[in-house]
Amino acid sequence: MTIRVQEANFDIGAELAALRAGDARVGALASFLGLVRDLNDGASISEMTLEHYPGMTERALEEIVAEAKGRWDIYDALVIHRVGPLKPCDQIVLVGVTSAHRGEAFAACEFIMDYLKTRAPFWKKEVTPDGGRWVDARDADDSAAARWQK
Repeated sequence: MTIRVQEANFDIGAELAALRAGDARVGALASFLGLVRDLNDGASISEMTLEHYPGMTERALEEIVAEAKGRWDIYDALVIHRVGPLKPCDQIVLVGVTSAHRGEAFAACEFIMDYLKTRAPFWKKEVTPDGGRWVDARDADDSAAARWQK
C-alpha cells in the first residue's frame, strides 16, 4: 500500500507502472484520476486550495485502503492526494488498485474513492469571481459512500 499526501504533481504512468511492477499475479489494474474543474456549482473556478491535517489524513487513507483490502481480493493499492493551491486541469487525486480480476479492482477502486471523498479530512476552498468560498460536502458523495455500508 502506498499513501501520499503532497503538494507536488505526479506522473500517472510512472505511478501505475510502479504499482504493478514485477507482480505476475496482477491481471487487472483499475485507476481513477481526479482533476480540478473550471466550473463548480454554477461559478467559474480560477483556483482551488486543498488543506489537510497532516498525520490524521494519511491515517484515514490507510484505514480506507485497509477496509478495501478486507472486502475484496486485491493485491495492492495506491492513493496520492495533492494539497495546496491548484488550477483548473491540475491533477488532484490518483487511486490505483491491482488484483487478479477486474471486478475486484474496479469495486475496490470505486470504494476507496467514495470513502476518500467522505471520510478523509481534506478541506477545499475555491476562488470564484465573487471571491473565495469553502466547498461543502455533497449529498451525492454521501449517497455514493452509503451504498458500501454493510
